[in-house]
Amino acid sequence: MEHTKDEFPSEKDLDSTKTKTPTQAEQKPQGANNEDQLEQKPKKKSKKQESTEQDDRVASLTKEIESLKTELADFDDKLLRAQAEMQNMQSRQKKETASMLKYAGSDLAKKVLPAVDNLERALDIKVDDEASKQFKKGVQMTLDNLLAALTEEGVTEIADDSVKFDPSIHQAVQTVPKDADHEADQVVSILQKGYKFKDRVIRPAMVVVAQ
Repeated sequence: MEHTKDEFPSEKDLDSTKTKTPTQAEQKPQGANNEDQLEQKPKKKSKKQESTEQDDRVASLTKEIESLKTELADFDDKLLRAQAEMQNMQSRQKKETASMLKYAGSDLAKKVLPAVDNLERALDIKVDDEASKQFKKGVQMTLDNLLAALTEEGVTEIADDSVKFDPSIHQAVQTVPKDADHEADQVVSILQKGYKFKDRVIRPAMVVVAQ
């Protein structure tokens, strides 16, 4: 049996009549796409929320600034104290150095004073023969030279009697009753001379005091 052309469609006709099967994505309603877009967008904060967060941030920063100010003030105080202590230390060192230089010879002067005492005692001895007199002259010259050297270095004698007793320069080793010539607390006599090195007493005068 023969078939006509109209009874059997061609391949081109078959292709044109095929219906496309929609994919899952294509089958999704359009409204669903809009919902996804809305979900992806962040929710806009209210003005009240923004204001509260800003206030909290400002409060936090203010607290931090105050803390830093306190730390800075504490640091400044410690720095000032350290600087003051350093200045005081330098001042003390300068004074100590100046004092050491000023009184550097005081120890040597103290060691020489017993020799002065011995020479003075030798001169107090009475002699009659010419040889002893010549010897005393030599002792006197030695004493004069020694006292001159001490005076040049700043050593001065504390030898005044008939003055008011002064504990800063006198040492009372004996007391006697006061009389018409000596009032109470007056130096009656000096048993051993005292000496100063510049303005410092290196040996007080040993004295007898009226009471």
